[in-house]
Amino acid sequence: MTNTKTDLRYFILAALFAAVTAVCSWISVPLPFTPVPVNLATLAVFMAGGLLGHKYGLLAECVYVLCGGFGLPVFAGFRGGPSVLAGPTGGFIAGYLVCALIAGLLIERIYNAELTHTLRMVYTCLSLAAGLLCCYALGMIWFMHLTGSGLLEGLLGCVIPFLPGDALKIALATVLIDRLRRTGVIAG
Repeated sequence: MTNTKTDLRYFILAALFAAVTAVCSWISVPLPFTPVPVNLATLAVFMAGGLLGHKYGLLAECVYVLCGGFGLPVFAGFRGGPSVLAGPTGGFIAGYLVCALIAGLLIERIYNAELTHTLRMVYTCLSLAAGLLCCYALGMIWFMHLTGSGLLEGLLGCVIPFLPGDALKIALATVLIDRLRRTGVIAG
């Protein structure tokens, strides 16, 4: 495949993953104690970075954020517009960019190294966790800034309730990334 065909393929895949992130954002459950809903968007972000690599994974999430920023209803609750980005969940949405970038960079290195399958799975899991940690940090800092809450309130409203679900998403994404990369269906 020529570079032009490969680039076109990855541009199309980036657009597809932007759409997948939107659909996963719509699958959400609001929580009564925080404006941050539980949703599947981070699963799509993990997959974008893990399968497309840092460059196209980041591109996918940039397209997603730009579409939402321009008003398309791609965010949780079928919302869109600059007010969502400036609201309490805006830091998490910006965190998707960093998460895809970091996960993509680390996973590219993992799959280019000579590692046992077990080590590759463990390192992939840790790479996704590192990306998620950055997403949590950005989201919580922004949330605390907007609401004037402290660290404990930020952790209780933005991190701790989401840990079990995000651990499951990391486990699922690790398996899917490994299977899809090893079969050659998509490889960043």
